[in-house]
Amino acid sequence: MSTAATAPSAAGTDGTGVVARLRSALGDAVSVDAAALEAAREDKSGHVSPSAPLVVVTPRSTEDVQAVLRIASETRTPVVVRGAGTGLAGGAIASEGEIVLSMLGMDRLLEVSRDDELAVVQPGIINADLNAQLAPHGLWFAPDPASRAISTVGGNIATNAGGLLCAKYGVTREAVLGLKVVLADGRLLELGHRTVKGVTGLDFTALMIGSEGTLGVVVEATVRAKRITPGPVATISASFATVEDAARASAVITASGLAPAIMELIGESAMRHIADYLGVGHPGGSQLIVQFDGPGALAESQAALASIHSLGGAATLSADREEGERLFQVRRSFHPSIARLGTVLIEDVCVPRSALPAMFAAIGEIERSYGIEIPTVAHAGDGNLHPNFVFEGDDVPEHIWAAADELFLAALRLGGTLTGEHGIGLLKRRWLKDELGDDQLELQRQVKSVFDPLGILNPGKVFER
Repeated sequence: MSTAATAPSAAGTDGTGVVARLRSALGDAVSVDAAALEAAREDKSGHVSPSAPLVVVTPRSTEDVQAVLRIASETRTPVVVRGAGTGLAGGAIASEGEIVLSMLGMDRLLEVSRDDELAVVQPGIINADLNAQLAPHGLWFAPDPASRAISTVGGNIATNAGGLLCAKYGVTREAVLGLKVVLADGRLLELGHRTVKGVTGLDFTALMIGSEGTLGVVVEATVRAKRITPGPVATISASFATVEDAARASAVITASGLAPAIMELIGESAMRHIADYLGVGHPGGSQLIVQFDGPGALAESQAALASIHSLGGAATLSADREEGERLFQVRRSFHPSIARLGTVLIEDVCVPRSALPAMFAAIGEIERSYGIEIPTVAHAGDGNLHPNFVFEGDDVPEHIWAAADELFLAALRLGGTLTGEHGIGLLKRRWLKDELGDDQLELQRQVKSVFDPLGILNPGKVFER
């Protein structure tokens, strides 16, 4: 999808001069390779910027990041911070005149403390790699986005990512104790703490998490590392005639006080496309996958199974870990199964868990009203839905935007929010006022200007110009 949002060119100097200064400071960490520039024009949202950025810089240290931002501030050159490019809101795509700060070169696990249950990491480390390195210590990092095999922890922090496990274990904000952040002018802030508790001053750590690269550049994070959960794992696979029935069952499970580690809902059309992608049969209906872990897993799963049966679901229960992982691999196949169909606008709304059936009903009404299919999956344990709009071509058709508008407003009417984990980026700027209101939106703009008075950090993202 093309977008008209472009960053201003560097003021007071030409692009050649900026690149020369960067090369003088960072050497071969600076690239103007055409393929690298082209790759930075897009992410997984489907958005493509109208032109390639000025340069891609891959820093290897905090000092490198500071040098880049000092040059950027002195020349008033916009900077877009980028991880693995797996974002779904257009928050990390770059355009003409912009420096791309790729954090993939800073990918180390710096420290592990089993006693304090924490790890210190650089932002470019991949989720799956971090957990592979933590496993020998009997620890793991809980945020679990569907893209965990390719997404970075820095990207998780930028969008406050959630994923499949956050209903029980929390989103990224709950997993971060402290950050080192480089400001737009090159100053280094050390935020947060290593302690379980800490309330000194305003919580700038929480403010940075989910700020989508608009306030500063995270160069190091101290994260909670949970002990690997002992005991069995029990996974329920349940089929329902309608998606509303499946949503109702998920709401009953959470209302009953049960605490599944994962609860994923796959709508009927989404399940059909996944089955086609994987080359397996699909008898119809919607799917609910519920997993419990820990010492009480088997008892809790039996209680959930009884609720599912009472609501008309056909379900099986397995205590085999490999079978559970196979079921969730089916869920993780959703995005590639839809990507084959055309250009995809991947949405991300969240409603109270009790409102899930009503939100799915609203999606059904929008489908019928616009004559379109909206394949949808949901992290049902926390009310986070991912409706997908599929169309042909690079530009989002007006009727798709109109349908998306109705979907966002329906979520807000149900007490929900525009985004549970993908962020605002370019995709949802026009609806920000609908949720925040005029006063809060203006206050957020003012906060942005305090941290980034020149407006060079990820300009045009989150806040419209």
